Amino acid sequence: MASGGERIPRLYTRTGDRGTTRLAGGARVDKDSARVRAYGAYDELGSHLGWARSLVPPRLAEVRSVLERLQHELFVAQAEIATSPGASAPKHRIGPAHTRRLEADIDRFDAQHPPTRSFVLPGGSTPGAALHICRTVARRAECDLFALHQEAPVPPELLAWANRLSDLLFALALAVNHALDVPEQAPDYTV
Repeated sequence: MASGGERIPRLYTRTGDRGTTRLAGGARVDKDSARVRAYGAYDELGSHLGWARSLVPPRLAEVRSVLERLQHELFVAQAEIATSPGASAPKHRIGPAHTRRLEADIDRFDAQHPPTRSFVLPGGSTPGAALHICRTVARRAECDLFALHQEAPVPPELLAWANRLSDLLFALALAVNHALDVPEQAPDYTV
């Protein structure tokens, strides 16, 4: 796993052909280890965020900017998660300032739509639906991170950031739907 600043000479190394991969710091682990699952889930989320960002209209530049920043933050988180226990910590890490920024974003975007009085059906506009997918992938990634934490503790700052991330994606989905004049639909529990 790349940890930032290195050159990747080629796309294949053949070293993982037997089901292991190398972590930042040099240790080899099975490809289905909790650590690989955790950073892989955030890698998946980064791809979904790129897709969602491509669907958000240019007039919602603030949303697009936040999604791009989140993609960059995911690389910071992945580098931290992919570092072998006992190895030197990566130069850049998720810290309290990252979580505070997510909270400020949540508050800002939550104020851009009518108050939510119930759960909503994920969907609405195309970019809103894509952001709901991002939200659910972020939740799963958080679960994978916590499973790793049970095995090998991760910094509390990373856990807090992971917990806020899906909340921000929910706020963004609602704000985008509202900006595009697509109303939210409450679930019908009587079906």
